[in-house]
Amino acid sequence: MDALELFAHPIRLRIVHAMAGQRALTTAQLAEIISDVSKATVYRQVSVLADAGVLEVGGEERVRGAVERSYRLRRDRVFVETSAMAALSPGDQRRVFTAAIATLLAEFSAYVDRDGADPVADAVGYRQHALWLSPEELDELIAGLRAAILPVIHNAATPDRRRYLLSPIHFPLET
Repeated sequence: MDALELFAHPIRLRIVHAMAGQRALTTAQLAEIISDVSKATVYRQVSVLADAGVLEVGGEERVRGAVERSYRLRRDRVFVETSAMAALSPGDQRRVFTAAIATLLAEFSAYVDRDGADPVADAVGYRQHALWLSPEELDELIAGLRAAILPVIHNAATPDRRRYLLSPIHFPLET
């Protein structure tokens, strides 16, 4: 399975999101985090990601006679080559975008359904801005976003950090 097909799946993307920050989690812990998805589905998709080398075994522990594995995300395996994106048909582009939006919607729904969810206190944002940009200005904007994101993208999970999903989306509205 190529990277594009691997990551164009909402549940697999949610598992990747959950594993961010150098976390080591068992499949049971992942099923608790992604509690709106059946355990069987989480187990199946963890297996797919592990078989593809996106997740690696971070440890094993005997629990009630069975071996329970914890997994870590291999950050070097979580990307899609630009050439693969460039080769997509318009229909394939829609399918990949739909998976990304479905993932975003599922993550947001899980957030607002949690007890104590407080969008104001949690600085939740979902604004959209229509911008007029030249190609050079777009490149500058993207470079600025990268400059802001890259220093924190590999932050480890700590007790004083919360996991946020940041989803920059940009595309031209008209020709």
